[in-house]
Amino acid sequence: MAIDLLSFFQATDPSRTLFINNAVDAKYYIDFSGVRGGDIINRLQQKITFFKPNEPTCTLFTGHIGCGKSTELLRLQAELEKQGFHVVYFESSEDLEMTDVDIADVLLAIARRVSQSLDKITLAETSKLNELLQGAWKVLNSEVTGVKLKVPNIGDVGYSAEKEKVSLAFGIGEITTKTRNDPNLREKLNQYLGPQKTQLLEAINRELLEPAIAKLKQQGKKGLVVIVDNLDRIDNRVKSWGRPQQEYLFVDQGEFLTKLNCHLVYTMPLSLKFSNDYGTLTQRFPEDPKVLPMVPVQWPDGQVHEQGMTLLQQMVLARAFPDVPAAERLDHITEIFDSASTLDRLCYMSGGHVRDLLRLLNTWIMEEMTLPLSRDTLEQVIRSRRNEMTMPISDEEWQLLRHVKQRKKVSDDQGYQKLIRSRFVFEYRDRGESWFDVNPILIEARELTS
Repeated sequence: MAIDLLSFFQATDPSRTLFINNAVDAKYYIDFSGVRGGDIINRLQQKITFFKPNEPTCTLFTGHIGCGKSTELLRLQAELEKQGFHVVYFESSEDLEMTDVDIADVLLAIARRVSQSLDKITLAETSKLNELLQGAWKVLNSEVTGVKLKVPNIGDVGYSAEKEKVSLAFGIGEITTKTRNDPNLREKLNQYLGPQKTQLLEAINRELLEPAIAKLKQQGKKGLVVIVDNLDRIDNRVKSWGRPQQEYLFVDQGEFLTKLNCHLVYTMPLSLKFSNDYGTLTQRFPEDPKVLPMVPVQWPDGQVHEQGMTLLQQMVLARAFPDVPAAERLDHITEIFDSASTLDRLCYMSGGHVRDLLRLLNTWIMEEMTLPLSRDTLEQVIRSRRNEMTMPISDEEWQLLRHVKQRKKVSDDQGYQKLIRSRFVFEYRDRGESWFDVNPILIEARELTS
């Protein structure tokens, strides 16, 4: 079976998020839930559709960046839409300056995206929201030297061509566009909206979300779900008053994230699970964060995790043979790799991190430029990756990594937060068991083998 090298390369693009409704992407999708501690997305869907369809819910969803959260959240969106819900999914990194995020920024981003999604649904005039946004425009006007910003007349929610009114989404978009790349304007905006965040929240609920849900139900929809992806990517730099940004947003302001009157799903930085403030965080939200762990490649005792490795092999082979039944793909391994053990080596060295596996494979294809891919080139790619990863690791961090290697667990120590955030340590869950282990690429570093 002839494999087109370029097509295989494009199919292994590590930056590509799979859209389950796309026929091509659906062929690449592998269900890892059986080795990740159960189907988190199915349980989340049931909470919204069966247990609390008419009550606001709020869920934090976390896991290593690149472990497949976006793909799973898009699957959740597709399933909820099949169940009759109006779902607003967006990547917050497109709306927010991730190095400097305040609670008002998140609330405005949600309001804008919901308003945008309502299409031709027109609601009553948003008087309080209008007042707050007009005030924000005036603050920005006073801070822009030599440029007069036009204060738009923000009218009905949802764009109506007949009335030619400026939509709420447009008004918020104009404000956030002006402030996103200007830290001084962002500071002024948050100085204005910060003390009024309760009023902003109430206005979004009363004038946007609640009327929108009522109109959506008149159209036969079951309710409104907002999925805020990429919020786990906010920078953890320290705010001017000394508070790390992640703790500030999810712990100090967490209550405001839960108070929007619709179904909400936010992605949360995994490192917060190991913060000293994690206990406080769990009190701010109605339930503990849902974790999407790595795909296990071995058990804590070092034995190969056969099911996890098999699924990772299928993920790779599906990119090359999307139209071949899963059971038959194994017969074609040597058309891509020089041996089955080479594929095993690739899967193991990824540590079950989906994007890292694809990154290794993608780089390997570029280095070799021909099929089958050889073990020697894979080892070169692994060594190069290891060299990059080890350079910033301090002696103290190597000691922490030795502890993880031996004990298969971490503590809430600040050092472990960095190891998690840097993907030096992975979390695994299967059959009711949870454990941690060092990224396999680092395990073979001389600092851990000597």
